[in-house]
Amino acid sequence: MRPAKLQAMLAADPDLGAGNVLLKLREHGVTSDEVLVTFDAEVDGHAAWTPWTLEQLETSVAARAAWLYERGVRRRDPVAVYVTSAPDVLLNYLALNWLGAIPCLMNGNMPGDIAVEFIPRLRAVGVIADADHLPYLVGHDLGAPLLGDAVQVGTGDPAQAPPPYRHHGDDPVAVTHSSGTTRMPAPVVHSHRSLFAAIRHIRLTEPRPHEPVRHVSALPASHASGIIILNQCFCIGYDLLFLSAQGGPFGQNGASVLAAIERWKATGVSGFAVTWAELAAFDLSQHDLSSVRTWFNTGDCAHEAHVRKLVAVGHHSVVTRSGVTKVPGSVFTDGIGSSEMGHSAFYVNHTIDSHRYDRCVGKPYRFAEVALLDVATGEEVPVGQVGQLGLRSPTLALGYWNDSVTTYATRLGGYYLTGDLMYRDAAGYYYHVDRAVDAVYLGGGEWLYTALAEERVLARCPDIRDCTVVTVREGDRVTSEVLLTLAADADPDLDRTAAVQEAIGGAAGATVQRAIVVGSDDILVGPTGKVRKFLMRQRHLAAR
Repeated sequence: MRPAKLQAMLAADPDLGAGNVLLKLREHGVTSDEVLVTFDAEVDGHAAWTPWTLEQLETSVAARAAWLYERGVRRRDPVAVYVTSAPDVLLNYLALNWLGAIPCLMNGNMPGDIAVEFIPRLRAVGVIADADHLPYLVGHDLGAPLLGDAVQVGTGDPAQAPPPYRHHGDDPVAVTHSSGTTRMPAPVVHSHRSLFAAIRHIRLTEPRPHEPVRHVSALPASHASGIIILNQCFCIGYDLLFLSAQGGPFGQNGASVLAAIERWKATGVSGFAVTWAELAAFDLSQHDLSSVRTWFNTGDCAHEAHVRKLVAVGHHSVVTRSGVTKVPGSVFTDGIGSSEMGHSAFYVNHTIDSHRYDRCVGKPYRFAEVALLDVATGEEVPVGQVGQLGLRSPTLALGYWNDSVTTYATRLGGYYLTGDLMYRDAAGYYYHVDRAVDAVYLGGGEWLYTALAEERVLARCPDIRDCTVVTVREGDRVTSEVLLTLAADADPDLDRTAAVQEAIGGAAGATVQRAIVVGSDDILVGPTGKVRKFLMRQRHLAAR
């Protein structure tokens, strides 16, 4: 059991950041035998589902640092990491930061043809890949040598590792990448300070739960959110199970996450919106989810139809006059985030009694300063009017790696423009309606917000498991098709066009020409599971 004062000591340490958490845990007295994480994949001879102690992590990370150092990797050297398993991602992340180098983490679901274009943009000094990904890279000019198979990296001599690098707050500690839903994924660079800011400002200062925490991460290890949840659990002392599988055929990841929750007796689960869509496709009453107290979402905000199924299971505690009492139903913390934002800027807690949906993302965290802007004038829009989200936050990434043009193009009036369209109500709650690149102006002051339309279809049509709105503009005319994936017991031959039009409503609903039942494979998604609507529009235009 950790001493209660350790969390306060970590919060007060000005040098603690995303690049040196293991080192700081040791400095502040965490014992060698304390368990910090469990992975679902074997690595470095360490079996899957076997807990890792602080000492075991230090030994493995030092071995990798020694192997990389022997091959010439030094401070500020970017190294691309293109692997599948969570431990391969995160141990290499920790080892490269041991050296003061810069891990450039690539989602293992990134297609090979995209990877061979993405890696040269990093101007890396080397590439680490595993057996699944090496075949995509061999024979291509990556602008950097292949340092070796990921298995080899863990074979170094930990005694030969140089002393750990001492980070400054502005030092780059990771390059992750955007989802690539509209273009080539953009490399995003995070600092020692920025990638730890939410942990410092929120997680290390909030009260500890009354009960032990066993957390399952279904987040991509290569994403900023994956690094944050790892360091957060390390610092607070939560038992963490980090899963490797994201994406794949619809339901595959959901099945593995569901099995992990039951096996791990998880009290909390972190994931993206696609994870909740997959879990909601199952009959959750047939699974033992009684241990779950909380769900945490980042990336795209989650759909009400999926959230309501999740909060119906598990339990949470409330404080009453008679003490702490368990009540049925779990809590779902929603928000919206991105690689560039570094951490969700908003949060809202849903329970079985919640009523504030329709893509409500809640209110800003105390560390975030937000504004909804008219990008033509740079002025804030009034309450109730849709504007583009501008963010000032210590969590913000430094910018785009090797791309100052895009870095500065996304800044306005001291804010970072996230590309999200939102409005605020009179009570101060924020609602996400769409990505700016996906919203379509219909004329006469009317808009089609695709994400909001999808939310309303799912909320009003219970036999639809998920849906995607695909729009086409031909001159002044906008039409749309709504692609539906159905619940297992739904009638695939039923024409749902009228129901979908009514659910969306207004001028936006009138654009719907037809609602089409499709298979999951017909929906084009990026590495993190986000729908690639730009490509969907191109495909539909080509088919006309």
